[in-house]
Amino acid sequence: MNRSPQIPPEGRVVTFIDLGTNSIRVLVVRLFSNCTSTVLSRQKEVIRLGEGEFDTSLISEAAMDRAVTVCRRFVEMARSFGTEEYLAVATSATREARNQNILLSRLRHESGLDVRVISGREEARLIYEGVVSGTHLDDRLALLVDVGGGSTEIALGTRSGYLYLESLKLGSIRLTNLFFPGGTEKSVSRKEYERIRQHVKNEMVRPVQELRKYQIDLTLASSGTAQNLAEIAARTAEGTKNGQGTEISRSELSRVANLLCSLSLDDRRKVPGINPERADIIVCGAAILETLMEELKLGSMQVTSRGLQDGLLTDYLSRLDDFPLLGTLTVRERSVLQLGRSCGINEHHARAVARLALDLFDSARDTGIHSLGEEERELLLYATFLHDIGSFISYNNHHAHSYYLIRNAELLGFDQKEISVMAYIARFHRKKPPKKKALETTELGKGTRATVKMLSLFLRMAESLDRSHAGLVHHVRFMKANRNNEVRLEIAAVEDCQLEIWGVENEVENFSRVFGRRLVPVVRKIDLGELAECGTARPVPPLLDHSGKQ
Repeated sequence: MNRSPQIPPEGRVVTFIDLGTNSIRVLVVRLFSNCTSTVLSRQKEVIRLGEGEFDTSLISEAAMDRAVTVCRRFVEMARSFGTEEYLAVATSATREARNQNILLSRLRHESGLDVRVISGREEARLIYEGVVSGTHLDDRLALLVDVGGGSTEIALGTRSGYLYLESLKLGSIRLTNLFFPGGTEKSVSRKEYERIRQHVKNEMVRPVQELRKYQIDLTLASSGTAQNLAEIAARTAEGTKNGQGTEISRSELSRVANLLCSLSLDDRRKVPGINPERADIIVCGAAILETLMEELKLGSMQVTSRGLQDGLLTDYLSRLDDFPLLGTLTVRERSVLQLGRSCGINEHHARAVARLALDLFDSARDTGIHSLGEEERELLLYATFLHDIGSFISYNNHHAHSYYLIRNAELLGFDQKEISVMAYIARFHRKKPPKKKALETTELGKGTRATVKMLSLFLRMAESLDRSHAGLVHHVRFMKANRNNEVRLEIAAVEDCQLEIWGVENEVENFSRVFGRRLVPVVRKIDLGELAECGTARPVPPLLDHSGKQ
């Protein structure tokens, strides 16, 4: 694929289409030159392109008709959003069909869509890119599994890239056609289910042998099959369960598989949480996942809604000159940067306050004022960068608007607890500091409430230290004082910063309430030589780095 065109200031609408074995998915996105993007529409339509194909290697005329009709409608929908470019790929059913040229020609002439057929390993790569671009992996080694209608894609890697890619001819529609050519109207016996699992085991011998060489830290399942199985597990579980369908254990998957096998097709469609359109093929999908988990001794899988479409978008962005830091920023950093820019924040001020907040956090830890770790430090950084996004709605009460936006923006790479912590930190960055009574009414636990109090205090102080938005305070640090109950705050500034000092003095009482110590601010003037020396004292997080284009 050639390098994609540069993005104009007003943005560019691009549509990504995945022509799969079971369904067609479309993603319409507006891309902006400042590294942000907005999803305009995300749609899916079941077409069963591979129905009956894997016996004859021919896509039926009826299936082609369905594909052409749906693609034509999706193209019309995308055109209404002002789409300037379409990127469409076809996977298992199309790449194995002897009459694929007929389908591609019909799509081109009847739907106005040029579809590129990709290999199984390229499909695995794109799915991996799509999932990893929205998952916080940190330093973990992740296994990705995507059970499609005609094939199962497997990928292994870290946030830096993939280490292993494989595509297996195992899919929910393919196996259903193979083992139940007349359909699955009746229940599935234990003997029939074990025959399916043995076939799956035989097909995945080589990749299982390779994957056993690695210590897998995390398993991610990205397909509609996995999402549906996890939802069924959550909805049919006994006792107190998560109920979110975001993770499924091997024992829960085995229970769900037994439940589905015991039911006729009509009764399967009534199972809580099931997608009725998958009822006839989900047993074989469960067999693939259960066998893989057993062979690799995987305890559980996290389920994600991200997949091939998201990989097409990530791959597209990586080819743009306007998105040079796509590979250097983490999922969390990209997500935070995009939200901030979408809301038009003052990035210079956001970075200045964030650097000062980290100075306060680090020096307070060094002097024994708190014992919080790197996880809390990271959340402070992101919350500080986003603390003013509420001004996008209105400056009045923008702290409350910031809370709402962070809570509801679906930030990638964060769990709900982390999002809540960041939202509350931003909520309390101005006006009244968080009181015990106000936090007790939240969903936060006792320990988390104490963390929010500390981190919001650091943000309030950092915000005060850039009160004029002029960057007068270069760095700041806590220092031990002679008296046990006192803490000295050294403020290094290049010129007079009286507004900033008054702002910090307003936080003295809050500091005493949170840490039980008396705060003593002290200003120290620094010259240009010391300014340059201080600038290299500590590594700068990529999100705060001005040196590269972002």
